[in-house]
Amino acid sequence: MARSKARTEDYVGPVRRILIGLTLFVLFALFLLWRIDSPRVERFRAQLVDSVVPSFEWALVPVTKTADAIENFQSYQRISEQNQELRRELRQMQAWKEAALQLEQENAKLRDLNNVRLDARLSYVTGVVLADSGSPFRQSVLINLGSRDGLVDGWAAMDGLGLVGRIAGVGERTARVILLTDSNSRIPVTVQPSGQTAILTGDNSSVPPLEFLENRDLVRPGDRVLSSGDGGVFPAGLLVGEVVQGKDRRLRVRLAADYERLEFLRVMRSHPGEVVTDSGALIVMNPATAPVAEGLPEECTGLAEGDEVPETCEGTETVEVTQ
Repeated sequence: MARSKARTEDYVGPVRRILIGLTLFVLFALFLLWRIDSPRVERFRAQLVDSVVPSFEWALVPVTKTADAIENFQSYQRISEQNQELRRELRQMQAWKEAALQLEQENAKLRDLNNVRLDARLSYVTGVVLADSGSPFRQSVLINLGSRDGLVDGWAAMDGLGLVGRIAGVGERTARVILLTDSNSRIPVTVQPSGQTAILTGDNSSVPPLEFLENRDLVRPGDRVLSSGDGGVFPAGLLVGEVVQGKDRRLRVRLAADYERLEFLRVMRSHPGEVVTDSGALIVMNPATAPVAEGLPEECTGLAEGDEVPETCEGTETVEVTQ
């Protein structure tokens, strides 16, 4: 048994060396054949390729099928991952929908209980975005609204999602809107639910930072950012975006407005509120202790509603009437 194995090895070794030598010789000959630059050799190479390559199609079929199978499996894996992600997002959206419905019902109940009177003067006018400034250092757009539509500098401009910017420059038929991302933009905001006030400062980036926060520890990523209404320019409660933490560890705001597709803008007609200069005018005085008005006769003061005004008081400009 050992002798037959030794004889087999004696034959296999030389045959293996011969085959390896022939293979190397054929490869070297093909290399030389492909390196020769001659018209006759070129025709020979073309004939060799035409006769050999088509017969090797059967050898490429397993490789092609294997590559197709791997690609189909990867595509199926990607589709499966996307399907799972969409299912998770659908569950989250259903939860948000239920929460929104509950909040809407609660808000309606509270308004009804408190007899809330909304500002009927707060309205809006919608315009089309004509063009942008085209400069990375000035973030602004033009809209087809102007002084003929009653626009005033400082009014807020929104898209369908959130606050975009403010009116800065009004013409007869056009107006310029400075975006919140512009370096000249500064607006007061409120972070909910903590109620912290801050200034949203534009820095020519898509995620502007929050400055002058009262207490940074009470603000968390994901908190909603709304306009505070301080200064009397912007109405309070306009959605701005949500808080995120930037790479520089600063608190920034991911804007709710879709700046990639600004086609229509809604300009909010925000009228300034009434200014009370005389604090005493808010206090109803007691008729028994009401002082005599300066410059009026004593009989012209302390009159109750429905009392007959004396003849001596008919020429006076003001008569105090108490309830």
